[in-house]
Amino acid sequence: MAQECVASGPDASTLAEIKQMSGRRIEDGRRREGLTQSKLAKRVGLGVSWVREIESGNPRTRIDDHLRCSAALRISPSYIFIPLLFMAHGLQFAPQLLAGNLYELERHWLQFIIDQNIADMRRILTGDSGPIATP
Repeated sequence: MAQECVASGPDASTLAEIKQMSGRRIEDGRRREGLTQSKLAKRVGLGVSWVREIESGNPRTRIDDHLRCSAALRISPSYIFIPLLFMAHGLQFAPQLLAGNLYELERHWLQFIIDQNIADMRRILTGDSGPIATP
């Protein structure tokens, strides 16, 4: 029988805070690359005024637009997803956890997910009735 997952979505104030942090990171990344808002807008297919809104952290901006800008600047999406994961699990999030480069943490996280899934598949294929990793 399938398990039903019931999770409350992020509240508006938390999303606004995430968008504020995201906007600052996008602006910093754009400046580091020496791009104008106009060049970034063209790169991601958005209007200049919308890039300005994203960088200012306007709560009306869309998370997917933040992700598009981040991808264009080669900025990890972890600074958006990690706070959402904390929230989904009912945990308090401290923005200081996102300081610095998250690349190494992400590599460990991805490897853990891969290892868990491979182990679960092996158990299923071998008929082992041992515990399967569950969220």
